[in-house]
Amino acid sequence: MKKWRFAFSQRWFGYLALVIAFAIGCVFLSQWQFDRRGEAAAEVARVSANWDAAPRQLEKVMPELTEFDIDNKWMSVAVSGEYLESEQLLVRGRPYSGQPGFEILVPFELESGRVIVVDRGWVPAGNAQDSPDAVPAPPTGRVEIVLRLKPGEPTVQGRSAPDGQVATIHLPTVADLVDKPTYIGGYGLLASESPSVADMPLAYPQPLLDEGAHLSYAFQWVAFGVLAFIGLGWAVRQEYRLINEADPAERERAEKRKQKVEDRGPTDAEIEDAILDA
Repeated sequence: MKKWRFAFSQRWFGYLALVIAFAIGCVFLSQWQFDRRGEAAAEVARVSANWDAAPRQLEKVMPELTEFDIDNKWMSVAVSGEYLESEQLLVRGRPYSGQPGFEILVPFELESGRVIVVDRGWVPAGNAQDSPDAVPAPPTGRVEIVLRLKPGEPTVQGRSAPDGQVATIHLPTVADLVDKPTYIGGYGLLASESPSVADMPLAYPQPLLDEGAHLSYAFQWVAFGVLAFIGLGWAVRQEYRLINEADPAERERAEKRKQKVEDRGPTDAEIEDAILDA
């Protein structure tokens, strides 16, 4: 046991503390990836259940202006009313397939007098200015539309927008501009409208049903934590061999290891190095 006394020194206890701290960090990062995977799986389930479901009545899905049930994300609702084209806004900084552009928000006044914000789709940024070259106009008069619901977005500190544009789909900000009873819990992505118009913005496609690589990342972090302890054990063993290299028993074990390497023959890397040297 005296031969291993060095492993109980303050230096090795410090190494052990570092490895334990690293392993704890790996556990937290692994759990974070498991949580992310759970969120991704829940999102996939919502898309699968709601995207192609028959449209429902908005009042039953979102009875309150200020609340949004996350399980209703991507739910289809059918409404009728009139676009408030004069209150139209552009959401800046919205890329699509790597191209910069804008989303078009048009408040839609329902027959009940309430207003829901409709995202009619995406248009590219202009060639010569920080705005689209053209913005497709919505149909006028009474319109029947089908929407897919989404929750509103938070504001982003430090991001601003010129008149007629907003930095994010922050629904309370839009409601202040509309000055009518407006849904601020959620808004709708346009799925269809009748009567239709010929010139339409580009609609966003259905989200991919993909949970991502979170599960493999979670297991990788666990593996990193385990490997840290294995590495510490290897380092202790190497120092033991160095300190006790004069010990007859350790010298005998060292000779056996050397003979085992020689019996194994050269590795592919060693053969390649020899060829290159020649």
